[in-house]
Amino acid sequence: MRAYRVEFSPEARDQAESVAAWWNDHRPAGPTLFRDELAGAVGKLETAPSAGTEYKPVPQIRRVLMPRSRYHVYDFVDEATAVVQVRAIWHCSRGQGPPF
Repeated sequence: MRAYRVEFSPEARDQAESVAAWWNDHRPAGPTLFRDELAGAVGKLETAPSAGTEYKPVPQIRRVLMPRSRYHVYDFVDEATAVVQVRAIWHCSRGQGPPF
């Protein structure tokens, strides 16, 4: 099985850090839930980069739902370099996807 490297765009890294900080401050019953779920999603993308579903508005972008936090991880897979680039972390209640 081929292993993929997962990288975050600067925007996705900022989004993840912002959400993790908010979650830590506002969810006392599960302050690390978002971080734990994101780590699980990254682990899934390392071994199964086509996990998730196609994000139809933007060709070649896929998204993986983190069901407990209700965030999506939007990513692009570069098969030639075995890199999955996370492009956005976006809550599913926003009604539309992130700006790309």
